[in-house]
Amino acid sequence: MITEAILKLKSDADVTVRGTDIDTCIIEWHDGNPTNITKEQIKTKINETAYMDKRAKEYPSMADQLDDIFHNGIDGWKTTIQAIKDKYPKE
Repeated sequence: MITEAILKLKSDADVTVRGTDIDTCIIEWHDGNPTNITKEQIKTKINETAYMDKRAKEYPSMADQLDDIFHNGIDGWKTTIQAIKDKYPKE
Protein backbone atom coordinates (compact mmCIF):
# COMPACT_ATOMS: atom_id res chain seq x y z
CA MET A 1 0.00 0.00 0.00
CA ILE A 2 2.90 2.36 0.72
CA THR A 3 4.51 1.73 -2.65
CA GLU A 4 1.18 2.24 -4.41
CA ALA A 5 0.72 5.58 -2.65
CA ILE A 6 4.22 6.68 -3.66
CA LEU A 7 3.49 5.74 -7.27
CA LYS A 8 0.28 7.77 -7.16
CA LEU A 9 2.36 10.74 -6.04
CA LYS A 10 5.14 10.12 -8.61
CA SER A 11 4.31 7.49 -11.21
CA ASP A 12 7.93 6.89 -12.22
CA ALA A 13 9.39 6.71 -8.71
CA ASP A 14 12.17 4.16 -8.33
CA VAL A 15 11.79 3.02 -4.74
CA THR A 16 12.01 0.05 -2.38
CA VAL A 17 9.91 -0.02 0.80
CA ARG A 18 10.89 -2.21 3.74
CA GLY A 19 8.04 -2.65 6.19
CA THR A 20 4.29 -2.14 6.10
CA ASP A 21 3.82 0.68 8.63
CA ILE A 22 4.37 4.12 7.11
CA ASP A 23 5.67 5.47 10.42
CA THR A 24 8.38 2.83 10.84
CA CYS A 25 9.13 1.61 7.32
CA ILE A 26 12.37 2.31 5.54
CA ILE A 27 12.02 3.89 2.12
CA GLU A 28 15.00 3.55 -0.17
CA TRP A 29 14.84 6.00 -3.07
CA HIS A 30 16.82 4.68 -6.04
CA ASP A 31 16.16 7.88 -7.98
CA GLY A 32 17.14 10.19 -5.12
CA ASN A 33 13.52 11.27 -4.44
CA PRO A 34 13.82 14.30 -6.72
CA THR A 35 10.39 15.68 -5.74
CA ASN A 36 11.11 15.31 -2.00
CA ILE A 37 8.08 13.18 -1.18
CA THR A 38 7.60 12.99 2.58
CA LYS A 39 6.12 10.23 4.72
CA GLU A 40 3.34 12.67 5.64
CA GLN A 41 2.44 13.10 1.96
CA ILE A 42 2.46 9.31 1.52
CA LYS A 43 0.26 8.86 4.60
CA THR A 44 -2.20 11.43 3.23
CA LYS A 45 -2.36 9.65 -0.14
CA ILE A 46 -2.95 6.28 1.59
CA ASN A 47 -5.86 7.78 3.52
CA GLU A 48 -7.28 9.48 0.42
CA THR A 49 -7.45 6.24 -1.54
CA ALA A 50 -8.26 3.68 1.17
CA TYR A 51 -12.00 3.98 0.52
CA MET A 52 -11.50 3.01 -3.13
CA ASP A 53 -9.77 -0.25 -2.22
CA LYS A 54 -12.51 -1.14 0.27
CA ARG A 55 -15.22 -0.39 -2.29
CA ALA A 56 -13.50 -2.39 -5.02
CA LYS A 57 -13.34 -5.47 -2.78
CA GLU A 58 -17.05 -5.26 -2.00
CA TYR A 59 -18.50 -4.40 -5.40
CA PRO A 60 -20.21 -7.39 -7.06
CA SER A 61 -18.55 -8.84 -10.15
CA MET A 62 -19.52 -7.26 -13.47
CA ALA A 63 -21.57 -10.36 -14.30
CA ASP A 64 -23.49 -10.04 -11.03
CA GLN A 65 -24.02 -6.32 -11.62
CA LEU A 66 -25.42 -6.99 -15.09
CA ASP A 67 -27.68 -9.67 -13.66
CA ASP A 68 -28.84 -7.18 -11.03
CA ILE A 69 -29.69 -4.68 -13.77
CA PHE A 70 -31.55 -7.34 -15.74
CA HIS A 71 -33.66 -8.45 -12.77
CA ASN A 72 -34.01 -5.18 -10.82
CA GLY A 73 -33.42 -2.44 -13.39
CA ILE A 74 -30.99 0.44 -13.19
CA ASP A 75 -32.61 1.80 -10.04
CA GLY A 76 -32.16 -1.54 -8.25
CA TRP A 77 -28.52 -1.67 -9.34
CA LYS A 78 -27.98 1.92 -8.18
CA THR A 79 -29.37 0.97 -4.76
CA THR A 80 -26.89 -1.92 -4.50
CA ILE A 81 -23.92 0.24 -5.50
CA GLN A 82 -24.99 3.22 -3.38
CA ALA A 83 -25.07 1.04 -0.26
CA ILE A 84 -21.38 0.24 -0.80
CA LYS A 85 -20.52 3.87 -1.52
CA ASP A 86 -22.33 4.89 1.68
CA LYS A 87 -20.49 2.23 3.68
CA TYR A 88 -17.10 3.51 2.42
CA PRO A 89 -17.50 7.25 1.76
CA LYS A 90 -14.79 9.49 0.34
CA GLU A 91 -12.86 10.97 3.22
